[in-house]
Amino acid sequence: MFKYNKHGPFSYFYDMKGTLWLIPNTLNDGDPLKSLPAVVVEQVKLLRYFIVENEKSARRFLVRTGMKSLLEEIEFGLLDEHSRVDDLEPLILPVLKGCDAGLLSESGCPGVADPGADLIRLAHASGIRVRPLIGPSSIIMSVMAGGLNGQRFVFHGYLPAKPQDRIRKIKEIENRSKQNQETQVFIEAPYRNRQMLNDLINNLSPDTLLSVSVDLTTEQELIKTARVWEWTKFDIDINKRLAVFSILKT
Repeated sequence: MFKYNKHGPFSYFYDMKGTLWLIPNTLNDGDPLKSLPAVVVEQVKLLRYFIVENEKSARRFLVRTGMKSLLEEIEFGLLDEHSRVDDLEPLILPVLKGCDAGLLSESGCPGVADPGADLIRLAHASGIRVRPLIGPSSIIMSVMAGGLNGQRFVFHGYLPAKPQDRIRKIKEIENRSKQNQETQVFIEAPYRNRQMLNDLINNLSPDTLLSVSVDLTTEQELIKTARVWEWTKFDIDINKRLAVFSILKT
């Protein structure tokens, strides 16, 4: 039985709590052992409760880790962009009762460009141990491979979808990059990648560095860094491909 603490909205106390494991997913539908350490896959196989964005894709991931025969034993909780604060308490309740849970991202690392952050914060507030596991992050990998400033960078998530607002934001973050000597990192919906790249080329200063990382960890992986004026010479199709964009105004 749990007890509510009036000093905090999510302060529950159990004698034995489970652990919330943060499970990175692959950046593609390939073999998890090609991008996840074996120790991560082994930990995944020990869990029977997963909190996921999409049950169907989560099941596909578990099948690829070798858990096909165990799917009937597994329970799923749904946490996506539409989840509300009130939806989090039922998700964490099994962990408060002693069940280990795996927070599984759709792609990359939980809590990073991912709706899992609120649940993780709730786990901390509830006295639950949080254990992150090693795995690919397209954001960090793009910073690693881009050759821009890896000491100072900021991730903006998605830029505005409306063209005028997006162009205004592009110019704003370019000014920020110049003032702070700070790499600006952002993503876009794959079907808008071509328009994003065109807007960057047409609205950034010609000497600004632009790096694009596409389909990381796959055989089609492409990482290109050059000045904006040089990008006008390239013939690269990034439409409907997973991409991370970075700029640095030196």
